[in-house]
Amino acid sequence: MTRARYEAYIRRFNAQDLSVFEEFLWPEVRVLNGTLELLGREAMQAHYARIWRTFRETLEIERWVGDGEGVAVQMRAHFEALRDDPASPFGPVAAGERFEFEGLVLYRVQDGRFTEIRVAYNRFTHTDREGRKRELGIPH
Repeated sequence: MTRARYEAYIRRFNAQDLSVFEEFLWPEVRVLNGTLELLGREAMQAHYARIWRTFRETLEIERWVGDGEGVAVQMRAHFEALRDDPASPFGPVAAGERFEFEGLVLYRVQDGRFTEIRVAYNRFTHTDREGRKRELGIPH
C-alpha cells in the first residue's frame, strides 16, 4: 500500500465516512484493539458507527512505514464528545469531554485492503470539561 493510498483512507476516516471500510477492509478483516477483537468488515462498521454517534474522531499520523504487505504507523487519535452519552464505548461521557490515544497501529495488506489491524497503546488520556487530564490505560 502506498502512502498516498493510506492517506486517502485517513482522510475518509476523519470525515467519518463509513463507506471507507468497504473500500479499504477485507470482508473478513480481524481487528485487535487492546482487548477488543472485531471480526469482519461489518463489525468494524458497527463499532465506528457507535463511536461516531457520540464523538468527533480525528486521526493524526506521526510516522508511516509501509510496503506491499503491510503498513505501520505511529498515530494519535483525538476524540471529542459532541453529546452526552451514558453508554459510549468509553463509558459515560458529557459533551465537551476529550480523549486522546497515542500508539502504534500495524496493518496487514492484501490486494490493497487491510486483512488485519493491530493497535498497540502507549497512552490513552481523558480530559474533562474543566480541562483536568487523567491517564486511563487501555479502554477496551
